[in-house]
Amino acid sequence: MGWSDAIILGLIQGLTEFLPVSSSAHLRVIGPLLPSGVDPGAAFTAITQIGTELAVLVYFRRDLARIGSAWASSALRRSPGGDPDARLGWLILAGTLPIACLGLLFKDSVETTLRHLQLTAIMLIAFGLLLGIADRFGRKTLALSEMKWAHGLLFGLAQALALIPGVSRSGGTITAGLMMGYTREAAARYSFLLAVPAVLASGLYQLVRHGSDAAAVPPGPTIAATLVAFVTGYVVIIAFLRLVTTRTYLPFVIYRVLLGGLVIGLLQADRLSPY
Repeated sequence: MGWSDAIILGLIQGLTEFLPVSSSAHLRVIGPLLPSGVDPGAAFTAITQIGTELAVLVYFRRDLARIGSAWASSALRRSPGGDPDARLGWLILAGTLPIACLGLLFKDSVETTLRHLQLTAIMLIAFGLLLGIADRFGRKTLALSEMKWAHGLLFGLAQALALIPGVSRSGGTITAGLMMGYTREAAARYSFLLAVPAVLASGLYQLVRHGSDAAAVPPGPTIAATLVAFVTGYVVIIAFLRLVTTRTYLPFVIYRVLLGGLVIGLLQADRLSPY
């Protein structure tokens, strides 16, 4: 992988990570179309996601500091209830368990069979339609302070589905939030917060596992892609949170369906390889 390809992939990662369109699907599809012509791989994808999660840490630093402080106080008192911020901290930890367990259990499939482009295309279309249904019929009245334990676990299960490229981490959790009655902004904000421990852990795991393998993760280009993803991701967070307060998710639904159809067409024309 060359520097120019890595920078393009970092830009794509930053642009798509927080939008409900699946960043992993975009990297999986666009990678083989670049001059290098290769799938960047699950390791490269996970490591560059560290950049976008650092953007979350910077943007939500006050929220995370408040939640972390309340959670630590709650843990010392051995009282997980009560304070809404403390409960949110416990819910984020609980919601991380599904993706952590399933990610380790199916790590070989995540890096191989689940990256089949036919499956990616199907997930783009199917979960795009689910997002549209949830956005159209969800009550959109609940705030994060009203989150219950059952809802936190459902958010976590929705996030775990993003192990399949095409589902979208933010798309899956936002869809689940809308179906449970949360406002668009609340579902989006919680999607960002919930992703922090899972994505950072995944990226660091892949960094330790493949960091010395220059063929799988070329150090220079990977660092460049991660930095580009950080800067781009920060800008996207600002724009996206402003957008969801006044607009529906319909443009993203249409985009996902069109992209899924395009991928199927490219596969049928042998322009893309399924693996």
